[in-house]
Amino acid sequence: MRSNSSPSLTHTRSFVSVRQSLPLSSKLALTLSLLDSAAEQLMVLRDFRSAFNTCESGLESLRNADQEDSRYGELKMSLSVVGIQALAELNQWHGVLPWILHNYECPEKIPAKIMQMCLLLYTKVGEQAAMQEAGNVWLHFPSNRRLTGYGTVAELYLLHILVPLGHTKEARELIFEEVGSVAFAEDQKQTALDIVENKENLSQQQPANPSPDPSEVVVVGLATPQGAVIGSVEAMLRLLYRGLSVASTGTLHLRRFFLAVVILYILFVRMDTAHPSSFPWISRLIQVLNQMRDALFSP
Repeated sequence: MRSNSSPSLTHTRSFVSVRQSLPLSSKLALTLSLLDSAAEQLMVLRDFRSAFNTCESGLESLRNADQEDSRYGELKMSLSVVGIQALAELNQWHGVLPWILHNYECPEKIPAKIMQMCLLLYTKVGEQAAMQEAGNVWLHFPSNRRLTGYGTVAELYLLHILVPLGHTKEARELIFEEVGSVAFAEDQKQTALDIVENKENLSQQQPANPSPDPSEVVVVGLATPQGAVIGSVEAMLRLLYRGLSVASTGTLHLRRFFLAVVILYILFVRMDTAHPSSFPWISRLIQVLNQMRDALFSP
């Protein structure tokens, strides 16, 4: 059902372009430095509170920056992604949506990638109802239909919010009315309808559960398996680690640049941070990055 969720390096290229394009203004340069620090605090030092506070500082520095600069949106989204992960690690998931709404003012302005993360996070903790209104507003906002991640948000909203909550009438409307006409192909609509009908049959056979167990959330979809890609990224990281071990010399600039690119690639392109399959990968990534740090800075 994810007609427009194939792997892409769009976000990584955008992040790299922030560094490689015209010189940053002083405010954007400060924000970029804070983003580097937040990513390091989150993934290497595992100081989640400091990572979140650094994201707050970065977002504050952006408020007076030039919003017409194309790099403004990328930096704001990057800081928001790292901040969401930090709050989740601090078990303060209940504050994620209010924090995002504070930064973006209203649901319809939230970037597609961040909306996807929020849907998955609140599903993981069994609080799907918290995302129902925001997700519905986002999907029905006309300009969002042109976004690359629109179909993925629609799929997640259907499978992880409406269906688990038993809102089958709303699910049917989503599939066959204006949202579904943009987000889903005909065969995908049929697959979605089968899921809704299966939910209705199950509801008739057993008492309704007003607070669904997150472990029972519907996860049927057409997502592409990530195992091969994760293995490739791990192999790349370990190869770089061995090279650093041999060279035993490296500059702070190289370390920070590599760290920022890898973290943003993982967060934006390859990882749903609230999805259970991401946790073993996070652990392995942290181990490799710690080994790289030791190789760079050990005597």
